[in-house]
Amino acid sequence: MDKIQIHDIDFNKFINALDHCKGDVFLETEDGDCLNLRSKLCQIMGIANILNGAKVTTATIRCTNPEDESLLFRFNLYGKIEDK
Repeated sequence: MDKIQIHDIDFNKFINALDHCKGDVFLETEDGDCLNLRSKLCQIMGIANILNGAKVTTATIRCTNPEDESLLFRFNLYGKIEDK
């Protein structure tokens, strides 16, 4: 599976996009951190760190489901998901 680099995302929309995913979605940083973003606890921890001033300079998204990868790639490109 390819990894998706994320850039300047709206967290509320991103969480909504994650809720549409069917498989696991991992946020991986260049420091070696890996969070499963399908977990609400990991979502809260990640957002709390960002709000506390922690900065993620380079992060990638890795999906276990190819459909999720496509959905999040389009989200990253267009800033929204398509409702079906």
